[in-house]
Amino acid sequence: MLNESTFYIIIGALLFMGALGLALAVTLTVANKKLHVQEDPRIDEVEELLPATNCGACGSPGCRAFAEACVAGTTNPSKCTVSPPEMTAYIADFLGVELGNQEKIVARLACAGGNHVARMRSKYSGMQSCRAATAAGGGGKACAWGCLGLADCEVSCDFDAITMDEHGLPVVDEDKCVACNDCVEACPLGLFSLEPVSHRLWVACKSLAEGDDALADCEVACTACARCVADAPDGLIEIKNNLATIDYSKNGLASPLAIQRCPTGAIVWKDAQKTVKGSAAKRIIRKEPLPIQPDKS
Repeated sequence: MLNESTFYIIIGALLFMGALGLALAVTLTVANKKLHVQEDPRIDEVEELLPATNCGACGSPGCRAFAEACVAGTTNPSKCTVSPPEMTAYIADFLGVELGNQEKIVARLACAGGNHVARMRSKYSGMQSCRAATAAGGGGKACAWGCLGLADCEVSCDFDAITMDEHGLPVVDEDKCVACNDCVEACPLGLFSLEPVSHRLWVACKSLAEGDDALADCEVACTACARCVADAPDGLIEIKNNLATIDYSKNGLASPLAIQRCPTGAIVWKDAQKTVKGSAAKRIIRKEPLPIQPDKS
């Protein structure tokens, strides 16, 4: 049973805590009124019109941040690559701003070495993941730079823009691709990059091996023969570390002429959804995977 002094101590403590809580509540209320920044109600409305994917393809960390930037006038609605054109036009009209002219950006794969043209040195039987295979000795592919075909990129794509073909290579549907960058981050070999669709001239290879060594690993590898360099305008293409490299600052000079004499078809011309190889490229008719050829060295 509590004595009188203890009772008064408890009551005093309760009154003090109550008074402190009341004082803090009043302080927070006053501070909220004084420091509150009125937010433009259009932000909520624009956010409602956006796809809510929060993919970051627009350059903002999410749809809310993009809506804020649109309302503030620091970006334009066309930078949302997920929304259909009619929706971005509606948002621009709603805000009374210019729609903007954003060139479509798509994911491109720097490899054409499917299992019917690229050789395997061993059979990988671990976790079905490119990242796991890379960590476990490279997945058995002869070309250390080549796609492993275990579909990390396909799994990472929330927009169904990547599918694996019959030869274990990812194929990007440019119409569905929103340049969200997920496949770029998912590929442990750095084979994907985001490119404007105007970059039609493309090197579908990342091998740094020398000519004969590259061909020993993959029939469609770049051999650094430099025919494309000779056939392109000066400075558009050069050979760096045994690989043809395109200077896209000179993209206006690019044409399919540069691909015509490529003997392996490593350099191609991207025409809408088609990939066009030059007339001199070896035609691959093989459909089945190449047999495993262990390294004898």
